[in-house]
Amino acid sequence: MANLKELRSRITSVSSTMQITSAMKMVSAAKLNRAQNAIEDMRPYAEKLTELLQSLSAALDEDANSPYAENREVQNVLVVAISSNRGLAGAFNTNIVKRVRSLMHDNYADKTVDIIGIGKKASDVLKKNNAIKESYNSIYDELSYEDIAEIAEHLMDLFISGKYDKIELVYNSFRNAATQIVTTEQFLPIQSPEKMEGDSISSDYIFEPNKAEIVEDLIPKSLKIQLFKAIRDSVASEHGARMTAMHKATDNATELRDDLKLSYNKARQASITNEILEIVAGAEALADS
Repeated sequence: MANLKELRSRITSVSSTMQITSAMKMVSAAKLNRAQNAIEDMRPYAEKLTELLQSLSAALDEDANSPYAENREVQNVLVVAISSNRGLAGAFNTNIVKRVRSLMHDNYADKTVDIIGIGKKASDVLKKNNAIKESYNSIYDELSYEDIAEIAEHLMDLFISGKYDKIELVYNSFRNAATQIVTTEQFLPIQSPEKMEGDSISSDYIFEPNKAEIVEDLIPKSLKIQLFKAIRDSVASEHGARMTAMHKATDNATELRDDLKLSYNKARQASITNEILEIVAGAEALADS
């Protein structure tokens, strides 16, 4: 059985760890509340805009060519891996790395795949594959739409120039504090909605002033919103994953501390019993003499 000094040291260490994980849980809970409100307020707008964008793209195919909807033979693929700059969030970042590697080795095994990393954790791991072309890790210092819009414009330029035939986003979609769903979402080319036989997607829309101006203005804005929503989703998911991970860590530390205290009390009781026995034995020896 471990001696009392060692047990006291371990109890102190575990208690300190428990205080840290408990504090991190509370911090993540506060950040999660703000991030959750932000993504829940933004999601309906972003989803409706994406739906409109897809329908618009389908309508434009009839008599105009949108550079953002051009379907080419896929040879070069760009994957945007959205992770976090910090760890201690369970499998949050690991799941992103797994999904990106799955795309590289399964979905696009015979294609050229490059990666742009948003967030330090996934970028650091994927650098080993020599597939990371660019990293944007500082955007989380002060997350803003303007910074994300610049990245989106860069992605659009890469697609329009023909360097990449397809661009996909990989990120954690927020559902609740305990559930984050790894999502692969096509960014470019724009996907048209499935069209039922006999239906006309464009019949519900009247274009003003004209379709060309809509392509020039609405589609780029929609793509920027799509990327911004994905990053907002990832931020909320990160705080939810970290809060859950720290909650579990606190519970485990509490259980370990209680077990150590029980062991300490047993060892202390055994020590006291031994001392009493030694005293009694000494007293009897004196009495016999």
